[in-house]
Amino acid sequence: MPVIDLATTSLRDLNQALHKLAKDTNETLWTISNPGGEHSIAVGVDAPVTINIGGNVGYFCGGMNNEAKIIIDGSAGQGVGENMMSGLIHVKGDASQSAGATGRGGMLIVDGNASARCGISMKGIDIVVKGDIGHLSAFMGQNGRLVVFGEAGEALGDSIYEARVYVRGPVASLGADCIEKEMRDEHRAELLELLKASGEDHKVDIAEFRRYGSARKLYNFNIDNAGAY
Repeated sequence: MPVIDLATTSLRDLNQALHKLAKDTNETLWTISNPGGEHSIAVGVDAPVTINIGGNVGYFCGGMNNEAKIIIDGSAGQGVGENMMSGLIHVKGDASQSAGATGRGGMLIVDGNASARCGISMKGIDIVVKGDIGHLSAFMGQNGRLVVFGEAGEALGDSIYEARVYVRGPVASLGADCIEKEMRDEHRAELLELLKASGEDHKVDIAEFRRYGSARKLYNFNIDNAGAY
């Protein structure tokens, strides 16, 4: 069980050690202490390991994550889980802007609030935010699911494609081509699955959520929709 103290070990050495891990490594549990808000901690991990980070992290923590489970016992800076492929990232505090940006798979859980552009250009990732999210979240969301227990800021889902958004609280405004949609049984089942994965299925009533997605008017240029571009 490697224990890395970033007060005495360089970030470069830490990330190099993580990058060298084989898929069948027996070093499956890592602890990182004194992260001190460093940027790019545990970026590009490509092995099924668990990484516990004891404190706040800076930009892009867990970026390009593949298979790893990364638990951040604090808050995260910009772009946590950016372009992650699979695995799990769990932020026990708040997340700054662009959380889960361009994520292609896996799950990102934020126990607190997420700032602007949460899930921007998401491509298959599942994001669960147990607090509020900021403006332009799910902007150009192509695929994946975003679940928000609290409120959503302005221009939610602007220019969204096929990502699905579930929000329990008020939405300040919807972006271009984003509309509220019917909650059918398949969506309730999907939402329940996501709540179970985040450990909240017994605490939250799915009937309180509303679903948002694409009106599909911006897929192809149409002069009647020119004002929305």
